[in-house]
Amino acid sequence: MPAPSIPTRPRNPRSCPSKLDGDAKRQVKVLPQHLGYGTGRRKEAVARVWLYPGNGEYVINGKGLEEYFPRQTLRDQVTQTLEVAGGSERYRVVATIKGGGISGQAGALSHGIARALVDCDETLRSDLKKAGFLRRDPRMKERKKYGLKKARKRPQFSKR
Repeated sequence: MPAPSIPTRPRNPRSCPSKLDGDAKRQVKVLPQHLGYGTGRRKEAVARVWLYPGNGEYVINGKGLEEYFPRQTLRDQVTQTLEVAGGSERYRVVATIKGGGISGQAGALSHGIARALVDCDETLRSDLKKAGFLRRDPRMKERKKYGLKKARKRPQFSKR
């Protein structure tokens, strides 16, 4: 009795790199070496920040500072970190931010810039620490409790 033949599937061309020719390979964009890197957190937001030599430009998730943060108070909070360090015109800030709202994201970006500045130049640590930029703000949203409408809001009480 002959052995049954097992059907074979064709190979997936994506999993076989030898099938790709030179033009079809993915182009990798090479960025210049960054001066400093820092991760900042605030509430639920996490910001990853890279500092490059530049002229004070901010690129946040592919957008400019004015486009990403429409409120002036949030823009001031972000730019204040570099002003305290005296490097507002020396660095180009590139950041990716995930999670949270815009207020938490601004705080996370400020914290990340401060950490990246310390990574770049350790002598700035004392100035940034005095100004409070290196401190992670521990305030988080309070959890909702059962029996309550929100974290602390109670249903209306009736005596009778």
